Amino acid sequence: MLAIIGGSGLTQLSNMEIERREVVRTPYGEPSGALAFGRVCDEPVVFLARHGYGHTIPPHLVNYRANIWALKQAKATGIVSVASVGGIRADLAPGTLIVPNQIIDYTWGRKSTFFEGGDTPVRHIDFTEPYDETLRHRLLAAIAAAGDSAMDGGVYASTQGPRLETAAEIDRLERDGCDIVGMTGMPEAALARELELPYAAIGVVVNYAAGRSSSAHGIHFDDIELVLQESMVRVRAVLEGLCHV
Repeated sequence: MLAIIGGSGLTQLSNMEIERREVVRTPYGEPSGALAFGRVCDEPVVFLARHGYGHTIPPHLVNYRANIWALKQAKATGIVSVASVGGIRADLAPGTLIVPNQIIDYTWGRKSTFFEGGDTPVRHIDFTEPYDETLRHRLLAAIAAAGDSAMDGGVYASTQGPRLETAAEIDRLERDGCDIVGMTGMPEAALARELELPYAAIGVVVNYAAGRSSSAHGIHFDDIELVLQESMVRVRAVLEGLCHV
């Protein structure tokens, strides 16, 4: 059963036949909301809204450990993350879909591991390739099957939030080799790896990052909302396509 974590703009799956909702308790507290179990194209799926179903949880306060633990406990076999991102590269315009293959973590202060000492031995995970390649290629195949296109690969910069970045910070991220910027990619990806859950992400570019192109002198939030509405229709079609690849 595939798990889908919805980010900004995707607090529910309108194409999902919901069979039940389940409030889950974990050793790490409560996840962002109840897990929704159901089917997309007759395939079993469990869905979780990362920021809560009312989009009330900011990125730095998401209980990532509880979210990932709950999905593992629900017997998910893999996780697809949907996230809105800013485009750093000039060719990553609003509306672009991207399936990243690398990540750089700029967050701080977040609970980022299940291994915190005590009676549990520390486990060092291999994070050379942070996204599961098999699931990445399934996503790319689903995008193609939906008649859409996406950038294959890219470096996701995970920043702290909830504020957006300065133009100078985006310049730094570009020098570091980052292509897109978001706020929720870490520690989510690493926690999934710790629990041996295949994890991949589909990023929806909703704006140029600060200091770039139409965002040269500021971010236009009304424009972001329009891109989100249009792009999430495409994302839902992609998630339906996952059932056939």
